[in-house]
Amino acid sequence: MFDEILGLPAHPLIIHFAVVLTPLLVVTAAAHALLPRRRPYVAWAVVLLSLAAPATVFAAKESGEELKEARFASADGTLGTRIATHESFATPLLLSVLGLAVAALLLVYATHPSRDSVGRDRFGRPVTMLLSGVTVVLAAVAAYYVFRAGDSGARAVWGM
Repeated sequence: MFDEILGLPAHPLIIHFAVVLTPLLVVTAAAHALLPRRRPYVAWAVVLLSLAAPATVFAAKESGEELKEARFASADGTLGTRIATHESFATPLLLSVLGLAVAALLLVYATHPSRDSVGRDRFGRPVTMLLSGVTVVLAAVAAYYVFRAGDSGARAVWGM
């Protein structure tokens, strides 16, 4: 399912979605956590990106596994090492983006006031502060892994 798109290997095409949407999720989730006055303006983007980014990272991971199996199963030496290094970042990236998405969605829900508490956080300030902190930490972790996955992939392809 994740092996080809219009006769081309799917992985190089799919990764572009993950490489764009994951940093956008990182930035918007961190902005939502750190800039309370901007929350109404970025909440919709956080929700959409929290749904889309993990899906694209999952598709990139699966298409990468298909590509390795189809074309690089017997790769060894320097190329094999580079592919293994790149592959080692797939699961941590997926888990960190999933964690960020869940934390960001919870933060959006917690900071969206209920009807009877106009102008106040749904669960109170301590919960909002905790969720904000978790979101910022997970944003940093996801940013690290998307950079490392992309860098190691580029090094595997371009031999740098």
